[in-house]
Amino acid sequence: MQQIINFVIRNKTSLLFLLLFGISLALTIQSHSYHKSKFINSANFITGGIYDKANGISNYFNLKKQNDILIEENTRLRSQVFNDGDSTTKSIIDSTSYAGRYKLQSARIINNNYASSKNYLTINKGEQDSISEDLGVVTSRGIVGIIDNTSNGYARVLSILNTKSRINAQLKTSNHFGSLKWDGKLASIVQLTDISKFAPVREGDTIVTGGKSSIFPKGIPIGTIDGFDLDISGDTYTINVKLFNDMTNLSHVYIIENLDAEEINRLENPIDE
Repeated sequence: MQQIINFVIRNKTSLLFLLLFGISLALTIQSHSYHKSKFINSANFITGGIYDKANGISNYFNLKKQNDILIEENTRLRSQVFNDGDSTTKSIIDSTSYAGRYKLQSARIINNNYASSKNYLTINKGEQDSISEDLGVVTSRGIVGIIDNTSNGYARVLSILNTKSRINAQLKTSNHFGSLKWDGKLASIVQLTDISKFAPVREGDTIVTGGKSSIFPKGIPIGTIDGFDLDISGDTYTINVKLFNDMTNLSHVYIIENLDAEEINRLENPIDE
């Protein structure tokens, strides 16, 4: 303890300078949007590189599991080809279903948080790959989240396991739709709210994206109904949805870009002259 005190006394001038420099830097970044943006992008670049190296080591020991997942996905995609029109295979995403209006590209998850109330993922694609904010992220099993921040080589994804997440979703068997949220409890269960009490809600039914926004196409699988209750008002249901994705075990994802998003947003949100 005495050695620490002596060290502080000997270097008090340098330590005071570093403290004041750090405070001034933080105040500058906080009060100027340009500096703040540059700092966030630089931090994303540095942490993204660290996550990338660590994830490479982890992936090496997880190759067999990922190969099994890829084999399963290829089997189901081939089944769709051989059984065109068979609705029993539509719970798995086929990128050809969205050809034309939507552009898909693959990415790898290099960091995945799921233990807090506000979880994010980091992927190894960024602005140099034409990745921007508000693009949807999915796997072959279902939705993962929405990109909310980017740097040159990486992007951050707002996970569906984030209490700030809001995604339009509906019952697959009808056009009743609501808002998909997360209550911050189980990593396998999210909530679908504002579903009319007149909707045909049954346990085991599938929940899919509603297509009411320019981010996700309609019909991407999310999960199945695991229970439901009428709200206090008695007018709407809150539905527990068991996710198709295991959000604690994700590796490869697809990024969905709606090529008509700019036109749709311009139409729906006109600038008042």
